Formats: sequence, structure tokens, C-alpha cells
Amino acid sequence: MKKSGSQILLECLRLEGVETVFGYPGGTVINIYDDLMDSPIKHILTRHEQAAVHAADGYSRATGKVGVAIATSGPGATNTITGIATAYMDSIPMVIITGQVPTPLIGNDAFQEADVIGITRPVTKHNYLVKDVKDLARIVKQAFYIARTGRPGPVLIDLPKDVQIQTADFAYPDTVELRGYKPNVSGNVRQIDKAARMILAARKPVIYVGGGVVLSDTSEELKALAEMVQAPVTTTLMAMSSFPRKHPLSLGMLGMHGTYYANMAVTNSDLLIAIGARFDDRVTGKIATFAPHAKIIHVDIDPTSIKKNVRVDLPIVGDMKDVLGKVLKKLGGEEEKVKTTVEETAAWRDEIEAWKEQHPMGYRFSKSIIKPQFVIEKIRELTRDDAIITTEVGQHQMWTAQFFDFTQPRTFLSSGGLGTMGYGLPAALGAQAGFPDRQVIDISGDGSFQMNSQELATLVQYRLPVKIVILNNNFLGMVRQWQQLFFDKRYSQTCMELPIDFIKLAEAYGATGLRATKPEEVEEVIRKGLETPGPVIMEFKVAREENVLPMVPTGAGLNEMVLAS
Repeated sequence: MKKSGSQILLECLRLEGVETVFGYPGGTVINIYDDLMDSPIKHILTRHEQAAVHAADGYSRATGKVGVAIATSGPGATNTITGIATAYMDSIPMVIITGQVPTPLIGNDAFQEADVIGITRPVTKHNYLVKDVKDLARIVKQAFYIARTGRPGPVLIDLPKDVQIQTADFAYPDTVELRGYKPNVSGNVRQIDKAARMILAARKPVIYVGGGVVLSDTSEELKALAEMVQAPVTTTLMAMSSFPRKHPLSLGMLGMHGTYYANMAVTNSDLLIAIGARFDDRVTGKIATFAPHAKIIHVDIDPTSIKKNVRVDLPIVGDMKDVLGKVLKKLGGEEEKVKTTVEETAAWRDEIEAWKEQHPMGYRFSKSIIKPQFVIEKIRELTRDDAIITTEVGQHQMWTAQFFDFTQPRTFLSSGGLGTMGYGLPAALGAQAGFPDRQVIDISGDGSFQMNSQELATLVQYRLPVKIVILNNNFLGMVRQWQQLFFDKRYSQTCMELPIDFIKLAEAYGATGLRATKPEEVEEVIRKGLETPGPVIMEFKVAREENVLPMVPTGAGLNEMVLAS
């Protein structure tokens, strides 16, 4: 039986296990949307295409599945770019489907035409322009395979309107064979043997963890390795939830706004075991002074990420779960040597504990004004352990990373590589769609929230009970902080001078709004917000010029932190 292109697309999605898609209709995808009415796939209508992609991104990060978003041609497709770039930088598996003008009109400046293939080539893992309906099923199969294998990432399918209408016999491929694309999953045994020997010989080891550990679901193996050799663990922003923050071996986050003891441990280590991380500039600081005494083992699924930013003594290409599993097996057969290593690294752990006591992560509490760190701590205290936290980008993002003690993987969703303001609310929307019964909270600043505040309508329409926390300082806080510290307090265009009544905004959308202006009101507002059914905005009027510290200034080394303002 023949099917139309739009029917083939939806049947392929169903066979890939897709249950929920996010999107916004338009003329060149109207056939897809018509056939969606007869499909078991649930569609969530966002209020902007950027939000649809962020929602698919949040859905993917929370569930581990491939997120799917749909947009029409022209401005619909170009509106997806920021969301696609966000997913690309953070290696999030997604398939984005965009409509395109009919194939005879491509290149003729037709109404709502844009070269989305050319535009998205730098920010997708791969993209396709479907020219023949007979190729569609194969392309969809390949798109999902590419998105989820190797280093994950977004794949775009541009589907002309006439191809959606054309018919063909439907057969979904069982396998995928792509010449030139064969990700190396299995870590080299010889390299793993060398890694084990280096770990056993180290006396000041540090495990440095990136988002690859979360994406590969390797948190258990990470914890097992750290505990076996008693090596301290520091994480990037993307890996915040990969290792329990309260674990004795946890150093918290490293880098520009990392803990004092994480940065000092990396600076003084003799072995850095980098797992699923890419040595981002916000992590390394000044390259010349980054881990100057350490040999470096770098484990990553993507060979192009190894040696890209820093020297590496031992590269291992492979899936995190495979590589760590083999390392654990190798070390497991060396019990006496492991025991000796643990004994001889005790002084190193004592040195780190001393750093923790000298410079703990903290802030000055105030009885008269709400400190944003206090709000974060209270949210953590009053939420369930499996709560999913999303953030926008800015000071609130860093305070969340510093003061919210995550214990479970895939519970912290944030834009790391691109740093996209407006990410958190639609990402929370997607996470809540993936887990309707779990607690989902978006922690936001007043600036970032306004980037995609229209998605309150989506939350209300689909009864998605996301709780939104706004730390309101009436500033674009992180830029203001830099202006204070490095530009003589010349606050150029960072003051949000027009105060927004977020309570009325929530009510206008049919949600609930709550506000705290004093420290003694914080706990009550959080409790009430979490208990109230449906979407809730909780606004906290916080100290206007509070800074995120510690901080490593641009161009400085990790051991050159600003500890107090």
C-alpha cells in the first residue's frame, strides 16, 4: 500500500519510538500536521519555533531519547537555528524536520524560502534535503542513527512540500550502513592497560568529568572508578548531575566559577583523567597554566575532541561506558596495587580537605535582603531528590551549579557551550512532557525569562506543572558583574529599568504567581509554589549587585581566582 511522504515521515517516527514531538505549523508542513491528526504521536504546540527546539532538547536530555521538533519553511526554519546550535554545542541527539518550498521553486526566492541546509550546515551533525519520496524512509532511519550514535548531535531533514504529497511504497530499513561514518565504540585494550598503569602510579589524581558521562549513562561506572581508587572528581557544568555533589570525593564544578578546591586540585594534580569532556575555555582558563604538573588521559567518543585544546599524554577513543567498564575490570584484577595506591594518595586527599576548609563554597547571609544563593539552597532543601532542574543562562545558572547539590544524572539541564538565554523555560516544558509526574523547575533570571516567556501559554494549555523561579535583580546580572569588576561600574544597557509585574504576567496566562521580597518569605513561597497545581511563577526580589564568586578572570589561570568582591 502506497503512502504519502508526510504519512511515511510519521510512520518512521513511530517506528523509531517517538511518542512526543514539539513544533509550530505553517504552509509547507500543513500536510504533516493534517496526518498528525491520525497518528498516535503526541504533538505539543509551542509559541515559537526556537522554543520547540529547546523543548525537544530538554526532552532529550531528561529522557535520553532523541528529541524531535517540526517547523515550517523560511522564518519558521530560521527561528530554529539558535535551538539547533544549542543542541549541537552540547551534543544533544535530536532530529529537526523543516518544511521547504516545492522542489521546482527551490533557488527561485519563492515565498517563505530559505536555504536551511546551507544555514544549518555549521550547527548540525548532518543534514538532508529530501528530493525524492522514495528516499524518505532511508533518510529518516539514517538521521536517527547519526543523531544518537558516536558523539550525539542534531540532524536536520528539510522536506519540500511536493515530496510530502508524493506517494511511494513504504518499507522501513532494518539497518543503516553509511560509508565513512563508523563511530569507534570500543576502547583500545592496550591504551586502557596504559591508563590503568598511570592511575596506579599517580599520587595526585583528579577525575575531570564532562557531559559525555551523562549522555552515555555512565554515572555508575564513574562512581565505581572514583571509589575504587579514591580519586577526587570534578565536573563541568554539563556534567553537574553525573556525580553526587555530597559525595566525599566530590570537588564540585571547576573552571571560571568553579570551587576553589576543584581549581587548586587540577592545578596541583599529577594525573588528570578527563572523561567525556572537551577542555572548554571556561574550564581551562589560561592554557599555559592548566594542570601544569599533570599527565593527561583523555577519554572521548569523538576523536576530533582529543588534543584539540590541550596536550594529551594518553588518548582513548570509545564509548564512556565501554572504556570505564574495561578500566574497572583491569583495576579489579590488581587489588593489591590498588590498595597501595589508595594508601599512598591519602596525603593528597588530606590536602584537598584542607583547601575545602580554607575556602568552602559559601556566601554572606542577610536578614534584610534576599540572597540568591539562599533561594537556591532552599529550593534544594524542599524539592524531591529526583526533581529536574533547568536554568536559563547567567548568574542564576552559576549559583544553581554552585549551591544545588545534585545527586542523580539527567536532573540538571542547562545550555553550556552556546550559553543560550531563553533556554530554561522551553527545556523545562520538554522535560515535563517526558516525565509528567516528576517535579520540574526552571531557575531563571528576570532577563533570560523574558526571552521565551510566551511558553507560559504552552504550559497552561497542556497542563504541564512546571515551576518557574525568577531571581529578579532588575539587571542583566552576569554582564553587570563584569562591568562592575572590569569596567569601573559603567553599567551600559544592563539595567532592566522597566519593572515587570511577573505575578500579573502569570495570571494573564492562567498560571499562578507568587512573590517574596524578604528572606523570611522565601521558604513559604517555595512551599506554596511547589504545592500549587499547574504552572507557577515564584519571583524573588534578590540583592541587586550580588556577584558570582569565586571567579577566574578571562586570561587568568585556575589558581588566580577572585574569591571576594
